[in-house]
This record gives sequence, C-alpha cells and structure tokens, in this order.
Amino acid sequence: MTHKGRIIFHVDMNSFYASVEQAHNPSLKGKPIAIAGNPKERRGILVTCSYEARALGIYTTMTVHEALRKCPELLLLPPDFQKYREASKQMFTILRSYTDLVEPVSIDEGYMDVTELSKERHALNIAQEIQDQIHAELDLPCSIGIAPNKFLAKTASDMKKPMGITVLRIRDIEQILWPFDVVTMHGIGTSTAKKLNAHSIFTIGDLAKAEEYTIKQILGKNGVRLHARANGEDSRMVDPDAIFDTKSVGNSTTLPEDVVDIRILHKTIDGLCQKVAERLDAKRLAGSTVSIQIRDADWHNHTRSKTVSNAIYRFEEIYQVACELFDKHWDEAPVRLLGVTVSNVVDRKDFSQQLSIFNFEEHIKDEPIIKIVDEIEARFGKGIIKRGVDIGKRSNYQSQTSFSKDFLDDHE
Repeated sequence: MTHKGRIIFHVDMNSFYASVEQAHNPSLKGKPIAIAGNPKERRGILVTCSYEARALGIYTTMTVHEALRKCPELLLLPPDFQKYREASKQMFTILRSYTDLVEPVSIDEGYMDVTELSKERHALNIAQEIQDQIHAELDLPCSIGIAPNKFLAKTASDMKKPMGITVLRIRDIEQILWPFDVVTMHGIGTSTAKKLNAHSIFTIGDLAKAEEYTIKQILGKNGVRLHARANGEDSRMVDPDAIFDTKSVGNSTTLPEDVVDIRILHKTIDGLCQKVAERLDAKRLAGSTVSIQIRDADWHNHTRSKTVSNAIYRFEEIYQVACELFDKHWDEAPVRLLGVTVSNVVDRKDFSQQLSIFNFEEHIKDEPIIKIVDEIEARFGKGIIKRGVDIGKRSNYQSQTSFSKDFLDDHE
C-alpha cells in the first residue's frame, strides 16, 4: 500500500561523467565527448557520452571503434572517478541542505522526501530551486521527477532530459504509463519482458490489469512487486541510512540566517557530529577521515579534511576533529551552511586498532564489553544494543534543514 500524502523527488544527474568533464573544462561544452575506460583501446566501450554526442547517434556501451567511425570528431576522455566522486558529494550536500531525508542510490541519483517542506512551499518551486542551485554552483544539469512514491518519481525523472522537471500522479498513469512497452518499465529487462510477452503481456497496462496470481506464477515474488508498481503502488520509504556507497557518512544543515557567533557554530557542529555518529553506529561503521564543509553568505563552499591514525565512530572523537578543522580554517566570514562527513569508512570488524602507549589503556577497558555485545548480537540480532552516552556532554541542539520552521519543532 502506498503511503498517502508523500511527495518524493528523484534527482537524476544528466550524462553525469561527461557533464562533470565539461564543467571542469568549459572548452568541452557544446562538443560531442565520451568517456571510455581506455580511449586508446579501440575495442573498448563508452561509459557515457554528452548530449551533443547522443544527438549524433552515439550511445553508452557503443564500442570506441564504432563511435569514432560514426562520429570522427568525437572527443574521447579517460574516466576520472575522483573528480566524479567529489562532484557527487557536492550534489548530495546540496540535496541534504533541504532535508535530511535523502537516499543516494548511485553516484549520480538519489531520492528526497520533501513532504514536510511542501507544507510551506510548492513542490515545483522547491524542485526548480534545487535544479537551479545544482546548475549554478556545480555547473551540472539534472532532471527531477516528482511523485507520491519512489517508483513514479524515478519514472518521472526519465521523461524529460536534460534539465527537466516532471510531475507524475497516480491518476495519470493509465494515460501516461500504461501505453508503453513493458520493457521500458523500471525493474524489467529484456529477459523478464520476454517471459511476460509469452503470456500476451506487452504493455505496462497489460501488466497492471493482469491478475496478480498470474504474474506471480510467471515471475514469482518479484512479479507481485512489478504488478503493484504498474498500478502506481510503491510503499518504500526514503531511507537516509540506506547508504549505497559506504565510503562516507555525512550530514549538513543550512542555517536560518548568516551566523558569525562561534558558540552557535560550535553548537551546530555538535548536532551534525551527533547525527553522523548515530548513522555510523547504526551501520557499525568507522572512518579515518573527517571533513567539514563551510558555505559562506556568498554561497562559496570551503571543504577541509583531516585523516587520523585510527578509524573513529564515537561522537566525541568526530566532534573534536571537526571543531579543530573549523577553528583552524574559518576566516570569520558569515556562515550559511555547515557540513560534517566521515569518509574512508569500513566495517568496524574489518579494521584493527593501531594501539599506542597513549591510547592502549583507553581502548583495552572496552574490550570485555565489545565481546559481550558481540555475543548478545549473535543471539538476538545486530544492533540490538546501543552504546550509551554521557548526556552532560551533549547539547539539546538538533540539525535542521534550510526550510525548517518553528512549528516543525512542535511536531517532532
């Protein structure tokens, strides 16, 4: 059953790798470019290509040889994943400045639940602002789908590219979606489509109107899910802890006004570190690099990071490093956004603490407790026990988004 009244965005970056290359090198704009695993290897394939290349008949997975034969002026570039990861991080930081309910699903796409924001502002206006901000700050195009659930939002974001904003309501699916071939539906590949075609199910409408029992007989449990989605039903929630890439865990917040008071800024960092620590704890992760993001009143972003010798996950450790970074690099300019990220993240069971004479006593006292926790979790499930904290060290501050209003505090 679909949760009523939700407003979900699916933000999809357009031709992401190629667009990042064009943003970094403006001389590439307007030209047909493609990213290939090894441009010198003519038997290789294209990872992605710009819209200018697509207009000339070039497409992803085409071989380098075929692409150059079809378009001799095509510019081939090797992939620069560090550059793409950084652009992805900046994009998701922008999304999280609107709401904490952001779920990345790949390096260049993610879901947002903007239900609360939409109580104050029209969803279309929010989507337009997000699209404009990503384009203005990162020089990258994106498309946004707006719908009451994830499936329809993702479907909508594909309907207009590049730089499209599309609304897809449940009442519109019969007219808009059902006439399409079933293979065009998200979650259905050529193999699944052939199985459905063999039972005279050729369109999304055919799938929606078929008996659920029949679809289950053909495709099993997955068929039940696809049948529901063809009818516009999808109960999946936007989960900010469903990390697609556990290389980093972060949180950011846009302040309600420009701030220069160091006490308020430290308190904000406190709240962000608490949230990051909670997410790390929920996933049983730890990371060795702490980064802070500072956006000033002129919307200039400044990011600084520090790598520590041992992977950390406790609030106090993250807060100490984050504050040190902030105090060292803040130039006292008015601050509008702050972010804290722990990266180079690994499962706690996969890293070994490099104990020194200075931290041996601190960590050895935890060893019996860790063993007991592991034994209890083995019996009753992972995460059944949470670490307690000294509440005297915590503030009552909670991270808010840029559109939080006082009335929201009364409904938490």
